[in-house]
Amino acid sequence: MNPIDGFTNTFGSPPTIAASAPGRVNLIGEHTDYNGGAVLPAALQRRIQVALARQDAPTITIKSTRFDDLIERPLGDAKRDDWTDYAMGALWKASELGWLTGGVKLHIESDIPDGAGVSSSAALITAILRAASIVGQVATTAVDIAKHARAVENDYIGMPCGIMDQMAVGLADHGEALALDTSDLSYDVIDIPEDWGIAVIHSGVRRELADGRYKARFEECQAAAEHLKTDQLCRLGQAQMKALSEMPDPLRKRARHVMTEHKRAVQASDAMKTGDLNTFAALMNESHRSYSQDFEASTPVIDDLVNDALNIGAKGARLTGGGFGGCIVALVEKPKLENWVEELLDRHENAWRV
Repeated sequence: MNPIDGFTNTFGSPPTIAASAPGRVNLIGEHTDYNGGAVLPAALQRRIQVALARQDAPTITIKSTRFDDLIERPLGDAKRDDWTDYAMGALWKASELGWLTGGVKLHIESDIPDGAGVSSSAALITAILRAASIVGQVATTAVDIAKHARAVENDYIGMPCGIMDQMAVGLADHGEALALDTSDLSYDVIDIPEDWGIAVIHSGVRRELADGRYKARFEECQAAAEHLKTDQLCRLGQAQMKALSEMPDPLRKRARHVMTEHKRAVQASDAMKTGDLNTFAALMNESHRSYSQDFEASTPVIDDLVNDALNIGAKGARLTGGGFGGCIVALVEKPKLENWVEELLDRHENAWRV
């Protein structure tokens, strides 16, 4: 069923507009986006689709194919710490911008898994803002929508994320990666080489960014930046590098991760452009070691999954997303990919392919 038919079946009349956005997997560049660094996410084939229309009642009525209930919330409702907050936040921002005002009926269809670190929240917010901009007949850009979507996460949800996810789901399509410099939002869309097999494997451990650990890492990075007197922790000068070596842990380790991760993301973008699979894979492996040991955002289950991924033939593998569960991303020679996936999942009964 497409979102237009779903909306019509739910509400008894067709929607005004439908829109969609893909999920994303971050190939390399974790926690660099709010530290002024480079990232390299790629769009997934999985998408969130939304359809909406205004309604006279001063309420937001939400139906998702993931859940049985039809949910109603009043206009301007504060965050409730449930999944509908992301839809409410997007509609709050659309209203603030003057794109879409009053009550709204919203239908959501998605095959992006929640809590997997593949940006289901950014995709939902972006899809709703895309739809609202069309309803409001607003001349806007994908970058502007990404900025507004980030504001929803920061200001309504209370998640201090960077802008990587919103840019990735707004600017890249399936089969493409986005080489993004978050310091100035310059970017390059890169075609992923056809002979590269990229697999996203869910560990079976659901991650929740709202549980405080992501925010704790954000705050540690902020503290390290203040200590070093910089607003771009990824880009340290010579004097700051000397001060970094004298900084106490865990701040030193957090800063070391984002600084080296920025360099890896830049090098990985160059390797993808030239089709250098081995260099790209080596950078992925270095990234996971840094993410696990310096940023301390991995888990034993994730580390075991990464190790097995490499042992059975992946060239590179790493934890992807905000950390503390969710997915790994692996780079495998494409002819070997399907057999590799089957063997890895046989070894990890709780894991599944995204």
